[in-house]
Parts: sequence; C-alpha cells; structure tokens
Amino acid sequence: MPRRRWGIAALLGFGILVSYFDRVNLSVSKEALDHAFGISSVVFGILSSTYNVPYALLQIPCGLLLDRFGVRRVGIVSTIIWAAASFAAAASLGVKSLFGARLLLGVGEAPTFPGTAKAIGYWFPKDERSMATAMFDSMAKFSSAIGIPVLGAVLVHFGWRANFAVTGIISIVYLALFFLYYRNPSQHSKLSETEREYIRSGGAQPEDPQRAAQGAPLKYLITRRKVIGLSLGYGSYNYVFYLLLTWLPAYLFEAHHLDLTHSFLYTSVPWLCATVAELTVGGWLTDSLIQRGWNATRVRQFFLVGGTSVGLCIFGVPYAHSAQGAVTWIAFALTGLSIAAPVGWSIPSLIAPRESVGTVGGIMNLSNQLSGIAAPIVTGFVVAATKNFQWAFLVAAIYLTIGIASYIFLLGEITPIPEPEEARK
Repeated sequence: MPRRRWGIAALLGFGILVSYFDRVNLSVSKEALDHAFGISSVVFGILSSTYNVPYALLQIPCGLLLDRFGVRRVGIVSTIIWAAASFAAAASLGVKSLFGARLLLGVGEAPTFPGTAKAIGYWFPKDERSMATAMFDSMAKFSSAIGIPVLGAVLVHFGWRANFAVTGIISIVYLALFFLYYRNPSQHSKLSETEREYIRSGGAQPEDPQRAAQGAPLKYLITRRKVIGLSLGYGSYNYVFYLLLTWLPAYLFEAHHLDLTHSFLYTSVPWLCATVAELTVGGWLTDSLIQRGWNATRVRQFFLVGGTSVGLCIFGVPYAHSAQGAVTWIAFALTGLSIAAPVGWSIPSLIAPRESVGTVGGIMNLSNQLSGIAAPIVTGFVVAATKNFQWAFLVAAIYLTIGIASYIFLLGEITPIPEPEEARK
C-alpha cells in the first residue's frame, strides 16, 4: 500500500526542525551577544523568553484560525513571517532590535505545533498516531543535537549574525517545500484511494468543512478536565525543555568551565539520546503495542506518566561533580520526557471534538509556552541570586511532580471529549 502519509509526516518534521534552529541559535550565541551588546544573565533570560510571549498569547487564536482556515493557508503565512524574523535578527543593531526580531519570530511560529498536530490527526489512523507525532516532535530535540554544534561552528568561524542568517535561509527552503507538497488528504491529488480509505477507516479526524466554520466553543473546551490535565502535565515538560534549551550551554560553561566548543559538543549528547528515545520508544513501541492488541489507553498512560517520571532525574544535575556526570543526568531526564512527548502531542487529536484539534492543541500549547516563558526568566533570576544552578533544577523537578499528578488525576482516560451538543443532553 502507498505510504504518502509518511512523506507528509517527514515534511512536517522538517518544519519543526527548522523552527527549532531558530530557537537554539540564541542560546548558542549567548557569549558572543554578551561581548557585542553587554547582556547580563537576567537580560539573557528575559531575551530568551521574549519569543515565547507572542507565541503563548497567540496559541488559542492560532488554534481557532487553524480550525477555520486550515493547516495549509495558516502554515504558509506563518513560515513567511518566521523567515523574515530570522533575517531581522541577523541585522540587529542592539538589544532592542534583537528583542523585536524575537517577538516577530514568536508570532510567525505560533501555529507550528497545533497546526502540525491537526495535520497528523487528518493524515494518520489512531494506531499510527504516536509514531507520526514522534517524527515531528523528536525534531525539537534533534535540532539541538545537530543544531547546537553546527550553529556553534558557524558562530566560531563566521560570527553570531551568520547563525541567524543561516536559519533564515533554511526557513525559505521549508516554505517552498510546504507550499509545493502539503495538502489535506481530501485535497491531495496523488493520494491513492486505497491509502485514503485506510486513513479514514483507522479513525483519522474527519474533515468537516461546515463544522470547521464553528468547531467546539472555546469556553467549552477550556473548562474540560481532560484539557486542563493535559495542559498542566505538558506545561511541566516544557518548563524543563526550555530550561535546557536556553541554559544548557551556559550551565556547562559556567558550572563546569567547559570552553564553548566542548560545551556545544556535550550539549548535543542528551538531545541526541532524546531524539532516539522519542522515535523508538515514544513513537514506534507505543504504536506497536497498540497494534498488537494492547489496551491503547493503558499503553499511552504508561509511557506518558512513566516517561515524565523519569524526567525527575533533572533533580540530580546540580549534584554532579563533573560535566560528564551532569550530562548523564540530563540525558536520563530528557530521554524520559521525550518518551512521553509524542504521546502527549498525539492526545489533542485523540480527545478533541470534531474540527477542534487546533483549538485543543492551542490551549495545550498556551500552557507549554507560559512555562517556556517562565523557565529562562526564573532560571536567570535564581542563578543571579544564588550564584549556582541547584535551585533552578529543583524548581523544575517540583513542577514535573505537579505535572505527573495532573496526568493521573485530571487527564485520566485518553478518550474523546463529548461533542458540545452531547454534553448538554
């Protein structure tokens, strides 16, 4: 049987990879920006979170736009904006203009995750959803595994402006590919009827143009216990993710006195472990067990809660006596969280009412990005106040504990939320 759906998943994964290059280039450039503009730890923490402010505020509006206008149209416009933001960052003349470029980047990339989750819901049967989700979500980790050393090399040889310019060029490449190849299944002329029927009969989200004009009301969705539990749980994951995404090179440099080159290389190790674990365990193994007849809810709950629990290894990082020891703890934490990640991002398409996946994904990602805003800022203030990273990692462990409880007691069974009209009966 043709497998065009996996080509779509690969395309969407490439988009996430590119969008995360745009995020890690700032952390790679920290020392260079400090020399250029005199950026303190607190200012860097705030600058790291600047991107997340519009990104967070636009999550729910973007979800509504995606459900109303579709993945393709919203995706094209957003990619144009984020490419322009990368070039604007490369041309920055000071901290203020760099802040402006990061704000624009947050606007452009706001629809990426809810849009990709919505597309996966259209293109994949339920028992392939975890692997398809892993193919795009793992790119958020792989971007650091390869992006940090590659962009670090660009920085060393060509300067920090080249970092941002390179990501802008790659964004243009993705824009061209997305424009040429992405369509929903009902609009894809090269999708065979056999594969189309396989996708439909496997429980893919149905395309409903009339319902897309309305969808489930935002008030209804945002008050559902499952949506609240998913949002709190995944928000705790994203706190740790952004702490490491923005501060890991600086932590290794400041706490373990690694030079920039070794810091970039050490940083790539846990992200590479996370990428492999997400694809093989969170993606392939989850779907494989479900396809073999294991209870789908139990499998997803096990990897979601179990993986997030392994993330508590982040508590061991400040007690490591060497860079190798710290990287080992970080690798364990990121590996566990990455096993949980594709299950988490597959849930909006599994629980959302018809034509409401974008909105549920937007609500979930709003919580994610509020955590993403908090992590670099809180870490910056904690490090400035305590002169070490111990409490920064402890805060992350406490938040993860809250997230685990939310998955267990609020999200519960991974089953569809009733349609609004059904809930009123």
